[in-house]
Amino acid sequence: MNNLQVSGWLPSFLVPFLTLSYPTAPPADPDSFHDSRYYATGILDACVIASCIAVMAVLRDITRIYITEPFAKWNLTRDWERSQREKANGAPKGSAIGSVPSAGHKNGEHAPLTMPKRDARAIHRNVSKFAEQGWYFICYTTNFSLGVYVHYNLPTRLLHLADLWLNYPHVPIAGTVKFYCLIQIAFYVHQAFILNAETRRKDHVQMMAHHILTIILMVVLYACNLTRLGCLGMVLMDCADVVLPFGKMLRYMKLYTLCDISLLVFLVSWFISRHVLAIFTVKSTLVDSVRLVPEMWAPERGNYFSPLVHVALSVLMVSLEVLQLIWFGLICRAAYRAVTCPGLSDDPRSEEEDGQVRHE
Repeated sequence: MNNLQVSGWLPSFLVPFLTLSYPTAPPADPDSFHDSRYYATGILDACVIASCIAVMAVLRDITRIYITEPFAKWNLTRDWERSQREKANGAPKGSAIGSVPSAGHKNGEHAPLTMPKRDARAIHRNVSKFAEQGWYFICYTTNFSLGVYVHYNLPTRLLHLADLWLNYPHVPIAGTVKFYCLIQIAFYVHQAFILNAETRRKDHVQMMAHHILTIILMVVLYACNLTRLGCLGMVLMDCADVVLPFGKMLRYMKLYTLCDISLLVFLVSWFISRHVLAIFTVKSTLVDSVRLVPEMWAPERGNYFSPLVHVALSVLMVSLEVLQLIWFGLICRAAYRAVTCPGLSDDPRSEEEDGQVRHE
């Protein structure tokens, strides 16, 4: 347990929840993160995952209540009031608002407007959606940025995937790599918990299957000391996931042209990261791994790459890729609609509201 890095006032039972456990001596000749502290892996790492989940839950509510919802409500309400006054004054859409004072009001002041319940419900729905996607955008951007930093400092190259298997087992691991892996596992566990709390999506089952597969895959890679493969996989997944919530936020703000552009960017980034580079990664797992890593079970050496582990890892990665191919079909359909019907681009993963399926 990491007692050396903790102040004396911290109770011992909280140490594994607030620090990285299993500190150890660095390798004699580390190939990355030369100035970092190094760690082994173990069951106490679940404590850090639990702490990260709790922190994410708190930050999600703070972000929603104090940042994203107030901003979305202010912006959408302002746009609604502007459109109503344009209609009342007979001004063409896009003209200066407030240039013509309303009858019976001096100095250009406007009469207070009463919002119909239907419009209020629509704004409330979009505010909630905007807040959800705002949280996703913050998380994916943070995770992607950290992942790029980790991958850049590891001795692995994006187009030379054999590097993922060289010098296996990759133990001990740098503190930055350990924290990145644990926070990614925590994020997807957190996502699985809140999935039912959000507006139910038409692909709810696929989303839950995706989260479960990702969690299992990351845990297997982390436990088997294949963290370099896990880090690259997360970077490839987060690349496209940064763009999608941003595009949804633009749509809920009724910026349809920018939303359509973001959908195109998302389509390209998804295809490259999840159906080109990811497939090469799966191929490397199937071929390069057995060529460069002896299949053996030697826990005392940190080697857990047995034939059974190799098969399980291959099945998980192929299953995840198949699920993403299904989503890619939905994405292409949404992109087609965006091209043929400008301003009507919808979320490739639609949601169900009020008993009807509505495309976001």
